[in-house]
Parts: sequence; structure tokens; C-alpha cells
Amino acid sequence: MGSKTVDEAGAETGTKAQSDEETVDVTEDVSYDAEAAEEQASEQPETATETGAPGVGQGAAAIVSVGLALVSLTGSWLGTVAQARDSLYGQLETASGASVSTQIKQVYADSWNANALVAALFALTALIVGVVVLTRPAFGDPDRVRQAPWIKSAAWAGITLGFLGLLLAALKYSNILLAMPTTG
Repeated sequence: MGSKTVDEAGAETGTKAQSDEETVDVTEDVSYDAEAAEEQASEQPETATETGAPGVGQGAAAIVSVGLALVSLTGSWLGTVAQARDSLYGQLETASGASVSTQIKQVYADSWNANALVAALFALTALIVGVVVLTRPAFGDPDRVRQAPWIKSAAWAGITLGFLGLLLAALKYSNILLAMPTTG
């Protein structure tokens, strides 16, 4: 019969408890193969988060594409200035005895078209930047750096919104959307 004792921590020890312990062999030979680790690392393509810099420019360009597309849809300070300037020129060029249709065209329609052209330029720039971001890996070493999925998503959003902005600007310029009033 084994004797039981209680140590300071309160754990019971005895001859029976000591005989239940298992022996673990920790003398396995674990050697580090540097060549195998280097070969395995070279087989896996680096991601943008591992290298840091390569994905940053593409991500920023994708966000710029989305921003430019949104500006083309919502309007810009530059478009407002171009519209006001063209409206002022129309007022200065219009003779006091000009017909109402001539006044509408020179004062309002031409300035409306100037605003549509500025929106089209923003939309076209958004489209170009988005396409460049999507096609950039094809012109580099595609096995070296993979494009992060969010960059592709943002670039596609910029392209889609840019196309929509370009379409709306063309409809606005051609007077299909929100046409100028005509006089009878």
C-alpha cells in the first residue's frame, strides 16, 4: 500500500501516482534544411501584404478610379465653373434683339453642354485608370505579385461607374436626357 502525502501546493503524491507517469522520448533528430525552405518560399507567389509596396499603388489607383467616376456622376467644381463661364459668354454674345430660342441656346444650352463635357472627361479618366489597374499584372511578372481581390473589386467599380458617368454625360450633351426647352 502506498502512502499519500500532501505537498505545499495541495497536490497528493504517492507511490501509486508516480508509477502512472509516462516517459516521452524527446531525442528526435530535427534538422533545418535551408535549401528546402528557400525552394518552398520561391514556389509561392508573394502577395501585396508580404512585400508592402507593389499593391499600394494599384490599390490607390483603383480608389482614384472610383472617386473620379463618382465626381463624373455627381458633378464637380470644375464643371460648375465651366458652365458659369460659358453662360456668361452666352449672355455677352447674345444681342438684345435676339430671339428667345437663340438666347436659350447661347445662355443655357451651351453652358449645359460644357458641364456635360467636363463630366465626360472625369468619367473617361475613371475608365482608363480602372482598366490600367486591372491590366497592370499582365504587363509585369504575374507570378511574382498577385493582385489583392479588393483592388480588383475597386477597379471594376471604377470602370462600371465611369461607364455609367460617360453614358449619362453623352445623353446629357445630346439633349436626350434633360433636354433644353424649345420655343414654339
